[in-house]
Amino acid sequence: MENIKDTEAFIENIKLLLNEKKYSDLRDIFEEMNPADISAIFSELNESRIPLLFRLLPKVLAAEVFVEMNPEAQAMLIQGFSDNELKDVLEELYIDDAVDIVEEMPANVVKRIILNTDPETRQMINEILKYPEDSAGSIMTIEYVSLRPNMTVEEAFKRIRRTGIDKETIYTCYVTDNNRLLIGAISIKTLLLADEDTIIRDLMDTNIIYAHTLEDQETVANKFKKYDLLAIPVVDDENRLVGIVTFDDAMDVIQEEATEDIKKMAAIIPNDKTYFRTNIFETWKARIPWLLLLMISATFTGMIITSFEEALAAQVVLTAYIPMLMDTGGNSGGQASATVIRALSLEEIEFNDIFRVIWKEARVALLCGITLSACNFVKLLLIDRIGVYVALTVCITLIVTIFFAKIIGCTLPILAKKIGFDPAVMASPFITTLVDAISLLVYFRMASFILKI
Repeated sequence: MENIKDTEAFIENIKLLLNEKKYSDLRDIFEEMNPADISAIFSELNESRIPLLFRLLPKVLAAEVFVEMNPEAQAMLIQGFSDNELKDVLEELYIDDAVDIVEEMPANVVKRIILNTDPETRQMINEILKYPEDSAGSIMTIEYVSLRPNMTVEEAFKRIRRTGIDKETIYTCYVTDNNRLLIGAISIKTLLLADEDTIIRDLMDTNIIYAHTLEDQETVANKFKKYDLLAIPVVDDENRLVGIVTFDDAMDVIQEEATEDIKKMAAIIPNDKTYFRTNIFETWKARIPWLLLLMISATFTGMIITSFEEALAAQVVLTAYIPMLMDTGGNSGGQASATVIRALSLEEIEFNDIFRVIWKEARVALLCGITLSACNFVKLLLIDRIGVYVALTVCITLIVTIFFAKIIGCTLPILAKKIGFDPAVMASPFITTLVDAISLLVYFRMASFILKI
């Protein structure tokens, strides 16, 4: 689709060919396209047209397109498939893709999928489904190439040719003993450049980066970036190789986790659906809990203002600068929290670094506070034309507010992760509400001290 200048015109052409029943032309077009692009085309068409177009696709391409489609379209197709059609699609799917589909489907559709898979595939699907959600075991595939340490390179290639056709990746092969214990890994490049009679044991890499079945999927995905891997082996408690996680699955995890963090940082309960697939009621349910909580917590700021009514009555001008102080404090805390949350997700920061982080943010807070206060002081005197003492009250409060905001913004995510919460929860909305209350307390206390009110 990237080479098609006018996507809308292309889709209209597809519709025209469909209306004119030029199915052979449509088949020729689709055979030259990427599965993801075909899925994108299908999403722009009326659902009633999709089953017909899907049946035009060659068997292997149809399975690849099916994986790229959204769960609603997949369920619709499955319900319209004959048993033979469903078997054809399922036979071409990799196990991890089949598991993903089963996890997304309604119970009645899952039952039909399970009934139309062979016993061996059914057992493999059930094996993966038993692992906790968001674990390495839940996203792995058991379709990998395993070699024995006493094989020669020639024997290894014979095994790869014999078994590799059904494997998700053959670029890295894993060496196991008779008990499936993982003892090494070897790349196809290494095999190609070695003599045919060389023993695998002499070529394999024994310093293996691996994941445990119960390891968090985000941690596993981060290993791909850190070690530049195409696949990572997954082992059980006894170090037996049970599967691999491939790069494409890691990319999906990174996208899902980033989306989840963004929603949490915006005070939205995350879900797995895209924006337009989420109906109004579901969107409301995702947003309203945090909005209610933040609204209730914001009443504390109202209580603080009420308790200082006499001070505000004596210096009405102070009221005008409350929004500026609260907004600046919230923005400062948000900057610190966003930076620290990202560093935590990339494993750049650990709990032991908390004092280093506080020391850094404290110095940044002072620099930011002094800079903003100096600019604000000039503005208050020359433009707003208020008294020096009032300007001093506002500017000192600004420095103190920014300092507290930065410290709160950097420490809360670290503490949240330490006690097992997602650091993204401690993001802008939560921190802003807390900083608002602190900024008001500091403001009025400072006013009482400097202005004697």
